[in-house]
Amino acid sequence: MQPLLAVENLAKTFRSGGRRVTALDDVSLTLGRGETLGLVGPSGSGKSTLARVLLRLVAPESGRIEMEGEDWLALRGKALRERRARVQMVFQDPLAAFNPRATIASALADPLRIHGTAGRAERPRRVGELLERVGLSPDLAPRAIHEVSGGQRQRVAIARALATNPSLIVLDEAVSALDVSVRGRILELLAAIQKTDGVSYIFVSHDVAVVRVIAHRVAIMDAGRIVEMGETEGIIREPGSATARALVAAVPRLHR
Repeated sequence: MQPLLAVENLAKTFRSGGRRVTALDDVSLTLGRGETLGLVGPSGSGKSTLARVLLRLVAPESGRIEMEGEDWLALRGKALRERRARVQMVFQDPLAAFNPRATIASALADPLRIHGTAGRAERPRRVGELLERVGLSPDLAPRAIHEVSGGQRQRVAIARALATNPSLIVLDEAVSALDVSVRGRILELLAAIQKTDGVSYIFVSHDVAVVRVIAHRVAIMDAGRIVEMGETEGIIREPGSATARALVAAVPRLHR
């Protein structure tokens, strides 16, 4: 079966303080439909840059991305705008991801309007449905984004990502700012959505314990390269790279 996403030999460098910094170095990976790939690595390993390249927020210097059988990097203009609905992102900070003056209703109605998936009269009903899908009451729709809790805001962010019926959602440290109990409920929500919708996730994190809960496979990144990739449980039980061993060793353990 053709993968949902195929990435080949991506490279990206930035200039910093007069020197060139390699953010991505010959990165290749695949993602199946309905699969979650954990993208794990220390700070500065390139995982967030890779996420932004996949969303066409940053342009790579070389390499290829194929999304649903199309050359993703070749799309321009109207074709790119139409396909963007198929790839969405949930950011780390659920407050910074929104206009703080926006209401929940307007935040969810905007993608429906921009991508033409619901007319003006239909949008309030669709907004209510999206809120219910992520376990929130439609009565929250008139509330301002800043008036609800962090966990509720992240549920709204997930609802906004779902509004365009995407094939792929990239989650960049999407639960790291939440407390442990809320984090668990968000992970359960993501798993339930994947089961019903068949959506694929790329889950970017520095936390192996969180990735172990959500990801089918994991790619370990360091210095812009993927140094190890495979089934999540296998890599956690027997990490083969020094980077993976350090990340696994950093997971807190209770000693009795």
